[in-house]
Amino acid sequence: MRAVLVRKFGAWSDLQVEDVSEPKPGPRDVLIETANMGVNFRDVLLIGGHYQLRPPLPFAPGMECAGVIAEVGSEVTGFAPGDRVAAEVDYGAYAERVVAAADSCYRLPESMSFEHAAALGLAYQAAHFALTDHAHLSFGERVLVTGAAGGVGFAAVQIAKAQGGKVIAGIRGMDQAEVVREAGADLVVDLSVDDLSEHLREQVNQFTNDHGVDVALDPVGDEVFNACLDALAPGGRLVSVGFASGQVPTVDINKLLRRNLTVMGLNWRHYRLNEPDRVQRIQYEMYELYELGKLTPHVMHVYGLEDFARALELIAAGNVQGKVVLSNQPRG
Repeated sequence: MRAVLVRKFGAWSDLQVEDVSEPKPGPRDVLIETANMGVNFRDVLLIGGHYQLRPPLPFAPGMECAGVIAEVGSEVTGFAPGDRVAAEVDYGAYAERVVAAADSCYRLPESMSFEHAAALGLAYQAAHFALTDHAHLSFGERVLVTGAAGGVGFAAVQIAKAQGGKVIAGIRGMDQAEVVREAGADLVVDLSVDDLSEHLREQVNQFTNDHGVDVALDPVGDEVFNACLDALAPGGRLVSVGFASGQVPTVDINKLLRRNLTVMGLNWRHYRLNEPDRVQRIQYEMYELYELGKLTPHVMHVYGLEDFARALELIAAGNVQGKVVLSNQPRG
């Protein structure tokens, strides 16, 4: 079978699609013939050796896929060959066939395409856990989402809106505004301006009648994180879900004390490894919202497996609106 292979940590431009041996499922695993694979910023970090997980070399990158089960392990009872599923793995998804733990697989609704299934996984789960489990978002609360055109940000806008939030979407450049408005944003704010903290606070105060936002979700880091902190209402909650800027921010603890603010971080992988039943429940809840038309992934580009480097280049440059996915399916 074909797979993208990492033989040493470094640049994705050094990788190639190679012929490799087909993996074999263990007793509690399934073997999936992949149709589409989601591309994430975590893949860039994994390939470069900068992610918290460092797989043994060589390995295929990729953390999510969708396709058809080809084989099930001897102890698997919930799935059978021929089932349409999405799955999450630590690595290995950039391949024609992928082994995944059965408890990290999700049976797809009949109405869902493989492209949408590959896009409605990691990013949506991270956004859901950040907003519901961490921030405890309530109906009618004001929500600020930065990086709102990217994978997690776009998902967070849709999820916050589906839960009754009033959503402010922060983006880098107003050329992305149409996409986030279609996702449900009530207000779109440009984060590429000078004096970001003051500009954002003015926009937020005007929208909220000087209340501030109750919840902020930030996948960017750096100055954007601190601008979010300044935009919070007293008692507000800020969830950090990553540092796409490459800069890890520091927190002025005095701000938290004076205004009763809460800052939290999200490690989504913890839930998948330690609470898979909970992840399953949330994923199927999101599938229900998909069927109701309340969650719809925006797939910006679909590339063939051999064009993986083009997809990763877009991700690394922050030039993605919604999701980019890879495909093993002929396109015509």
